[in-house]
Amino acid sequence: MSARGIFVTGTDTGVGKTLIACALVRALREEGAQVAVMKPVASGAFQTPDGLRNADALALMDAAGMKSSARYDEVNPYCFEPAISPHIAAREAGITVDTSMIKQQYDKLAADADWVVVEGAGGWYAPINEHQTMADLAWALSIPALMVVGLKLGCLNHAQLTRLAVESHGVVLTGWVSSAIDPQMSRPEANLEALGRLLGVPPLAVVPHLPEGIPPIALAPLARQLTQRTISF
Repeated sequence: MSARGIFVTGTDTGVGKTLIACALVRALREEGAQVAVMKPVASGAFQTPDGLRNADALALMDAAGMKSSARYDEVNPYCFEPAISPHIAAREAGITVDTSMIKQQYDKLAADADWVVVEGAGGWYAPINEHQTMADLAWALSIPALMVVGLKLGCLNHAQLTRLAVESHGVVLTGWVSSAIDPQMSRPEANLEALGRLLGVPPLAVVPHLPEGIPPIALAPLARQLTQRTISF
């Protein structure tokens, strides 16, 4: 049976997608699931003897217990050194990001897993080539999206826009998680209440500001709901 997948997107770049994706991977593993991971496109990498490596992709691999560096290209098929928009980095490298190739890699990982957790780059409409965005990639993979809402000034607008964008692209939005990325944000509780009201459903998880990373237990209820297929908008 093919694995179930989830595409972790966010209301912006830097909202905690990687921390939450990694915690979700560990929580799913705690539930007994075999979990594979993907960071299909990454810009912002460092040189190693084995080639370019992206910190987010490595963190996902570590969370999934994937120790073999030989499998890095399966997890992160498109890796670019400069920390700029992926489509610009790809153009400068003379490479075109191909969503069909990413889908093939996804299918290979899915063949040996119960779950595949895929982390996008940037926000929902971050371009990946001259004509496609992360939205097109999620649609090509045919998996639902999990929206990470970075709690900061402007999040009410960003969350509603992202939800509408996901749904208008024909992708199922399976729910949202709040991420307290700004510890100095005023009225966080009021904003959380407003988000639940505006989005029509409460958050699947409320993640506090944790500079050292999110323990798996923080997303254990979410992992449980995912494995039981009980969540959706």
